[in-house]
Amino acid sequence: MEFVDLKRQYDEYKDEIMAEIQNVLDTTAFINGPALQELEAQLAGHTGVRHAIGCSSGTDALILGMMALGIQRGDEVILPDFSFIATAETVALMAATPVFVDIRPDTYNIDPAAVRAAITDKTVGIIPVSLYGQVADMDEINAIAREHGLWVMEDAAQSYGATYKGSRSGALSKIGTTSFFPAKPLGGYGDGGAVFTDDDELAGRMRMILNHGQRRRYDHAVIGLNARLDTLQAAILKVKLRHFDDEVVRRQQVADWYTAEFTGTQGIVTPVILDHNTSVWAQYTIRVANRPAVQAVLQERGIPTAVHYPIPLHRQDAFADHAQHGVEVPHTEKASAEVLSLPMHPFMTAEDVILVADAVKEAVRG
Repeated sequence: MEFVDLKRQYDEYKDEIMAEIQNVLDTTAFINGPALQELEAQLAGHTGVRHAIGCSSGTDALILGMMALGIQRGDEVILPDFSFIATAETVALMAATPVFVDIRPDTYNIDPAAVRAAITDKTVGIIPVSLYGQVADMDEINAIAREHGLWVMEDAAQSYGATYKGSRSGALSKIGTTSFFPAKPLGGYGDGGAVFTDDDELAGRMRMILNHGQRRRYDHAVIGLNARLDTLQAAILKVKLRHFDDEVVRRQQVADWYTAEFTGTQGIVTPVILDHNTSVWAQYTIRVANRPAVQAVLQERGIPTAVHYPIPLHRQDAFADHAQHGVEVPHTEKASAEVLSLPMHPFMTAEDVILVADAVKEAVRG
């Protein structure tokens, strides 16, 4: 059994993918080729924003957004303590200070009350991470930001395609970012990402920054990056995007099967999707008190699992001298000790889910 079955997905769309790749090879438009412009237009339409800009990774998307927003040395940016490192890492790379706060215990997304409590006169922005495929509490976070004159940049690396009160993830803040890492719900065959905005000025600035700060060829207005999305990745993503909404429906079915199998089983906490949200189910993540024992049973049966994420960011050695510490994060600590992600992809069958669920239930019962 595969945790994410990329081979099955490739076999499903192979002819379409190879045709798009061959077209790029035939035209030799490897950088900024037509497929990239086509993908960006399709992403913008799908997300419901004026501008979607492809870039080299989800990490670079965060950097582009902060550079365009004018982040400065010593600025503070509030973000969840429970997340992949890239969100905080990029803040530190900007010589700014990540300020870690706790999460909601039900959705694992950043707690707006904790955000409000962490604001100081050095705070400039908030980066809510829409974890596991479900959007964070964007209305509350945007309201707090307006009240204090802060920017908000949604990290939608795991939630591209999800909706919040009818609007798409990535379109819910001044800038949204996402990742096209292969294992993501919309993933390429290498690294890739995108930024989203309705702001024409910010879009122009980000396009300039991602291409060495160029206004025109060899005319550099600002210090920039080499953060372009390769045309080959764009061509592959065009095919994936055609099938993406159907795959999300299939992911939802897999999630429903899992939840039905676990309902009524003591010792297993299943995911909570809020009524106003839809999830793209980047992960199906449960909580169990005896995680190592459960993982061991599943491993014996050839069932892969993952832990997203075992160490809170405030306890990572990388941030010993590069973050603000001291805030209590009990929900983060509990989640880090108990979360367990199970196989999740759109090609799973009901029989696959039953096999996994039975093994989990047996392990939990001891």
